[in-house]
Amino acid sequence: MVVVATGALPAPTGLGLGRSSSSRERRRTRRSSGQIRAVLQWNRRPELAGSRPRVVVVTSGKGGVGKTTVTANLGMCLARLDFSVVAIDADVGLRNLDLLLGLENRVNYTAMEVLNGECRLDQALVRDKRWTNLELLCINKPRYKMPMGFGGKALTWLVDALKQRPDGCPDFILIDCPAGIDAGFITAITPANEAVLVTTPDITSLRDADRVTGLLECDDIKDIKMIVNRVRSDMIKGEDMMSVLDVQEMLGLPLLGVVPEDSEVIKSTNRGYPLVLKKPPTLAGLALEQAAWRLVEKDSMKAVLIEETRPKRGFLPFMGG
Repeated sequence: MVVVATGALPAPTGLGLGRSSSSRERRRTRRSSGQIRAVLQWNRRPELAGSRPRVVVVTSGKGGVGKTTVTANLGMCLARLDFSVVAIDADVGLRNLDLLLGLENRVNYTAMEVLNGECRLDQALVRDKRWTNLELLCINKPRYKMPMGFGGKALTWLVDALKQRPDGCPDFILIDCPAGIDAGFITAITPANEAVLVTTPDITSLRDADRVTGLLECDDIKDIKMIVNRVRSDMIKGEDMMSVLDVQEMLGLPLLGVVPEDSEVIKSTNRGYPLVLKKPPTLAGLALEQAAWRLVEKDSMKAVLIEETRPKRGFLPFMGG
């Protein structure tokens, strides 16, 4: 048995995927359009659903599942789709989002200097040189002691300040949530109104994800979608890894994307170069780009089960036997 995911998968810009569809595939897309809100289209910009700004927290519960990698690549994809994005690294103790974006040498001020009145908010925002509509805001500098007074109210004040800044309100505010469910987690989810839950198909990650889902719902965050990361089809076929369908049935959350295991992720992380900028694109990069497209339109994909059937054998070998 093999699990595949279906859904509205818009072709990424400049990849030339639109012209290769046959008429039979187009008819099948039209037949399934009743179940999928977004129809497969090419050469169009996704339409922003909901009111601006969309404050999205990217969380996981368990550490090491690729939460910061997803945040960096989603932010870069949204910027490439011509949306203004502010990515907030709320992991005050173990800051890594600046490394993945290649902006570690340009962080001179953080949110703590803004709150203490030592600098302006626009001075703490680090603008990406590749896509200027992507900005980074770090909460604290590494190895600095975090003040006891910093909490959800302070982060909410920062988000409100971003909404009212003279340069204009951003379309998306992505908050990279720290691992665990302690005070840092509560602080990160306080200003958010929707969440992206990153998980891997293993028992420990799913248990933590289920716990985090309950905490998000208790905080009145109802719009929760999940990204299943590091999926290996060969292990799923060998029944050594849970399928995406199993993960969805266990958590009961809409599926935003499925990211396959890819060695290019480590290379892009070490270089400070988001995976979605790599040319030619990788499978993981395409999956993240499609997840960003669904995030814009508040769409989701559906995992279906396909059983591998053996070919029918005929009476004679040359008749199909």
